[in-house]
Amino acid sequence: MRSRWRRSSTVDSAARFAHVARTMSDLIHLTLPDGSVREAARGTTAAEVAAGIGPGLAKAALAARIDGVLVDLSRPIEADASLALVTVKDEAVALDLARHDYAHVLAEAVQHLFPRTQITFGPATDDGFYYDFAPAERPFTDEDLPAIEAEMRRIIARDHPLIREEWDRDRLVRHFADHGETFKAEWAATLPDGEPLTVYKAGGEADAWLDLCRGPHLPSTGKLDPAAFKLTRVSGAYWRGDQNNAMLSRIYGTGWLNKKQLDAHLTMLAEAAKRDHRRIGADMDLFHLQPEAQGSVFWHPKGYVLWRALEAYMRRRLDAGGYAEVKTPQLMAAAQWERSGHWGKYRENMFVVPDEIPGTDDDAAIFSGTADLLALKPMNCPAHVLIFRQGIKSYRDLPIRMAEFGCCHRNEPHGALHGIMRVRQFTQDDAHIFCRADQLTGEVARFCDLLDVVYHDLGFDSYAIKLALRPDKRFGSEEMWDWSEQSLRDAVAATGRATADFGWAELPGEGAFYAPKLEFHLTDAIGRTWQVGTIQTDTVLPERLDASYIGDDGERHRPIMLHRAILGSFERFIGILIEHHAGRFPLWLAPVQAVVATIVSDADAYASEVAAALAAAGLRVDTDLRNEKINYKVREHSLAHVPYLIVVGRREADEGTVALRPLGGGEQKVMALAEAVALLTAEAVPPDLR
Repeated sequence: MRSRWRRSSTVDSAARFAHVARTMSDLIHLTLPDGSVREAARGTTAAEVAAGIGPGLAKAALAARIDGVLVDLSRPIEADASLALVTVKDEAVALDLARHDYAHVLAEAVQHLFPRTQITFGPATDDGFYYDFAPAERPFTDEDLPAIEAEMRRIIARDHPLIREEWDRDRLVRHFADHGETFKAEWAATLPDGEPLTVYKAGGEADAWLDLCRGPHLPSTGKLDPAAFKLTRVSGAYWRGDQNNAMLSRIYGTGWLNKKQLDAHLTMLAEAAKRDHRRIGADMDLFHLQPEAQGSVFWHPKGYVLWRALEAYMRRRLDAGGYAEVKTPQLMAAAQWERSGHWGKYRENMFVVPDEIPGTDDDAAIFSGTADLLALKPMNCPAHVLIFRQGIKSYRDLPIRMAEFGCCHRNEPHGALHGIMRVRQFTQDDAHIFCRADQLTGEVARFCDLLDVVYHDLGFDSYAIKLALRPDKRFGSEEMWDWSEQSLRDAVAATGRATADFGWAELPGEGAFYAPKLEFHLTDAIGRTWQVGTIQTDTVLPERLDASYIGDDGERHRPIMLHRAILGSFERFIGILIEHHAGRFPLWLAPVQAVVATIVSDADAYASEVAAALAAAGLRVDTDLRNEKINYKVREHSLAHVPYLIVVGRREADEGTVALRPLGGGEQKVMALAEAVALLTAEAVPPDLR
């Protein structure tokens, strides 16, 4: 008996051990953000983990990060991993998920209402979403939007689960072809063969609406707030962005996490419409645009006064900062652009003169210089390297700071042009700093200090700093990119600006093809952000264009080339200034600083005397001697955003005084002419000269 018991016991122990081993092998360990570790069965989903923690979290969870990768809550977890659950507290991620889902709901709604409409693509955007459609009968119009919005709300209310499935390419192509989706079938046919591709179904039934998408998505349509979105407009768009392809209808919308956010955004849009630089530019007679010069600006006298005031200010700042100003050619040979790398990476955005050479399609002939092919410069950097190469440079000569208000041309798509914000001909406040590696941190810090002063002088109280990292298509070795990116991190850290107060963040894949860059994003008066300033650490262009200096060891070395701008383009920055200030510029920038207006014609001579005194003090002043009522004059000059209206009548003429009326209906003050001249003269001094 004893021996049978031992055998039996041994067998039972082995069975128990095998069972425990199997159980242990089916367990995975999930490390949560607080450092705690949870055991779970292999294949457990993030939704199940959330439910295990508590019903509140289960309801609040929207998606998950598994080892840092954003995934659906329903994705099974098959191995030990770090797990973070995404809720509305992760606002940026939650917003992106919601906007992505709004785009899918939009597409589903359109196909419910217009059954033979074909779907194409629909991404999230910075403030919402859009989707491109191929309507069966007619292009969509803004009149269609209310019905589509109502159908979207019905879909959201149904709270359909969003289910991820993996299909192969052939199944995708067959499905879309069978359902008359020729655009989707065409796109699916270009996808990799043999790799699992993902679709998302709304509802899960056999005939559920679905779309090709990499995801992730919210768990269901009911996670969207039906009161937190609005469709805004309809426009045209070409299939795959090619004007030779079919024209589609693009429906835009804005989407948020709750109605309060939507209302705030709509209020901001209404304010932005009041500040539109195109409308204010016309009211102030600053510039105009017309079809005969697509993407170029006609600056009027008042607009060019504003330009010159800004340029003069920037020139004084650069002079004080140790920059030497240069001027380089508009046209350079195609061979030069090939050597710099721009021809291969940027050719489609360049204006070539002539566009073709009859009988010449041989790149070797073009790049050897035997074919007379030229290109308008899209940027100034190669020309600055050519200036640097003139004469032998010593390590003692560095840094060399080379600035240019350089006129550039880029062949932007017609649909991308927008007022003076996005143009084809523009002027950059461009500069390049040639320095040694040991000087880089100091030069970046020096630039950050200069940029900080300029932005505050121009009325911007806050900006964020982002580090744009290596793109997929790039020149240079991985070691070079590692060094360049880290050098910028270290330089910003040394200035104390790599902090949350400066909105510090890193942007994977957003660098230029030749260098990583720091981007400076301004926040304007109504909370919008604008990427304007930049500084880039470049070791590629000096190598490609053979720039060198003699080091203290007597050998040739490559300089580090820092590409930098503060305003970016003058045109775009002036547009930003107009909208930020709503046309009410600080006095030193205002094109017309004061208008002397008469109440009665008897004061005409005195008005001219007042204007002459102001002009003699260096102020930009006009007179309004028209036979119109003073209230009419006040309204007209207020619309033109003139900072000061100086009203004179018989009494002012007799007493040698003026009535000074500030823009915006401030209190009118009567004062002696000399006092008014002194007051306005002091206010009109540019910040750098005070």
